[in-house]
Amino acid sequence: MQRLEWVNQTIITEFILLGFGEVRDFQILLFVVFLTVYIMTMAGNLIILALVVTDQHLHTPMYLFLGNLSCLETCYSSTILPRMLASFLTENQSVSVWGCIVQFWAFGFLAATECYLLAAMSYDRYVAICRPLHYSVLMNFKLCLQLIAGSWFGGFVINSILLIFMAQLTFCGHNVIEHFFCDFIPMTKLTCSDAHQVELLSAVLSSLCTLPPFILTITSYVYIITAILGIPSTTGRQKAFSTCSSHLIVVTIFYGTLIIVYLLPDTTELRELNKGFSVFYTILTPLVNPYIYSLRNKEVKMALGRAIRKWTNYFTL
Repeated sequence: MQRLEWVNQTIITEFILLGFGEVRDFQILLFVVFLTVYIMTMAGNLIILALVVTDQHLHTPMYLFLGNLSCLETCYSSTILPRMLASFLTENQSVSVWGCIVQFWAFGFLAATECYLLAAMSYDRYVAICRPLHYSVLMNFKLCLQLIAGSWFGGFVINSILLIFMAQLTFCGHNVIEHFFCDFIPMTKLTCSDAHQVELLSAVLSSLCTLPPFILTITSYVYIITAILGIPSTTGRQKAFSTCSSHLIVVTIFYGTLIIVYLLPDTTELRELNKGFSVFYTILTPLVNPYIYSLRNKEVKMALGRAIRKWTNYFTL
């Protein structure tokens, strides 16, 4: 009976993204806020990426991870924010079905890659702090490159598998997505195909992307904090604990909101909160990561100072 109803419905070729349409009186203010966030995100991440590439002092495993994270965050923000900013100005909220699927694939690929990359970075910090005498052996450039390549490859493969299954879905009837980007759950609610297999596959793949990296990250930081508590210097202990606690808060928010949105049961209450949770891992994390991980770092500050002096001398000649 349900299939007969679907036959009478029109196959849709585009979606309408409502974005933050419920606060339509504040569209200009939201545009300014999100534009500022995007500029700061791009500036912070591109500065880190440029420094890691050009400064010889930063050609170490730790900064290779940070450079990749900044490159990832630059792409990550650019999959969502420019489209959202354009909708604030033009009020054109339509996007083709395939455009929506591709946006979700790009977002999922980069989010999964970040999950794995953050876990690799936490392991790198664990080795540096808990096993410093073995760091050069355990975290050599070969292993570092393997972890980075594995993170990108894993994110690409997992979301390409999901893309293949999503490409087989047909969408008809209602075409309004109550979200600011093309997310998986709002899209599957509009399909007139049987989406149970795709939803099950998404749950399995989301678990592989989030739970193992999150457990590894938390375990690494437990060992790191334990080692920090053994530092005899109170000043050194406070400084190290402040840095690690900042890292831990950011990764917990990132993993936690992803787990809430993609792994918890789809209830009406959670569905209403998912847009808010999505802001954390799509907009907030790319903004704060370069400042939490890199720009507070002494070596990065020194590299930035060297770059500024170099460019100042170049333009004053």
